[in-house]
Amino acid sequence: MEIIEVATGSKKAIIVRTAETKDFKLLTKKRFSFAWKTFRNSTTIYKLEIKGVDGILGVAGLIDWPEEKRIEIKLLASSVENIGEGKFYDRIAGCLIAFACSVAVSKYGPDACVSLVPKTELVGHYMRKYHMEHAGWQLYLEGNNLVKLLKEYL
Repeated sequence: MEIIEVATGSKKAIIVRTAETKDFKLLTKKRFSFAWKTFRNSTTIYKLEIKGVDGILGVAGLIDWPEEKRIEIKLLASSVENIGEGKFYDRIAGCLIAFACSVAVSKYGPDACVSLVPKTELVGHYMRKYHMEHAGWQLYLEGNNLVKLLKEYL
């Protein structure tokens, strides 16, 4: 997986792995939109970093729903400097969503599903950019759209 440095267009290899206890000091609401510490008992928190470079650029909290063959993205955030028009890196959220999809596929194969409950203003963005489908109050990826996202971001 790769993110893109906006200023140069250069690709940077990334790694997504489970957040460690020490990481929660860095995962502040000011920098990552949520008080991540409060979710660590109810979700598995993953961090996105550039390979070989210290520094968390994005975070996702995932919940596994085995009876539904679904991974829920409970929380998703890029660091504040990587949001909007002046961001340093692009593709952070997409890589984290693709990571959730890869977890779902590894557990549930072709029946895999990934869902999230977006902020209202992001519904159209998630549908356009990440091929998500509307399902009431949630958006989801499964089947061809899930595979399409994986091909774009993995």
